[in-house]
Amino acid sequence: MKLFVDTGDVEEVRQAAEWGVLDGVTTNPTLIAKSGKGFRETVLKICELVPDGDVSAEVVATEYDAMLKEAKEISSWHERIVVKVPLIEPGVRLVKALTDQGIRTNATLVFSVPQALLAAKAGATYISNFVGRVDDISGDGMAAVADTVAMIHHYGFESQVLVASIRHPLHVVHALESGADVGTMPFKVMQMLFKHPLTDSGLKRFLDDWHAAGLSIFERTRAGR
Repeated sequence: MKLFVDTGDVEEVRQAAEWGVLDGVTTNPTLIAKSGKGFRETVLKICELVPDGDVSAEVVATEYDAMLKEAKEISSWHERIVVKVPLIEPGVRLVKALTDQGIRTNATLVFSVPQALLAAKAGATYISNFVGRVDDISGDGMAAVADTVAMIHHYGFESQVLVASIRHPLHVVHALESGADVGTMPFKVMQMLFKHPLTDSGLKRFLDDWHAAGLSIFERTRAGR
């Protein structure tokens, strides 16, 4: 499963990219607004930091002609940009039009299998299926993800299922179990993937024993030699 970081913070992207496991970045209007930077400059800097990854940048209009104009502008900035489009009626129409023009898309704010079906039939490159927000209202967000993955495979759609609104590492585990193609998460959640109490206690014991024995990886040289 590909790992994307969901952020508009360039420094978070830089740190995640340094780990060597980052496959892409998703942004949204809220995350870009929180960054305090310009939209275009932020997206282009992210593309620079993740040269081989896909970077989703979202349109903000809700009327078809305006959405199309924004989508073409955004897609012109960099070859790695994927145009993010909300799953509304003009959005589905836009996904189909962009797909026909060879422009990659990310259908976002998808919460149900019927919505995912519309996105897949329109040719969306990615289908962003949200889980955390469904869990927040006492639903089962991951159930729709699993059903969407099964639907995509059964009918041979080319869309990739992207699990969004990931809140904690268990969501990542469930995304893996469902067979999702991508998981996108806040930087703080990606940091949590490193953590396990037995890793911390095990490392502490190893280092305590090593230092108590007075060992060194680099042999000490004799004085004067």
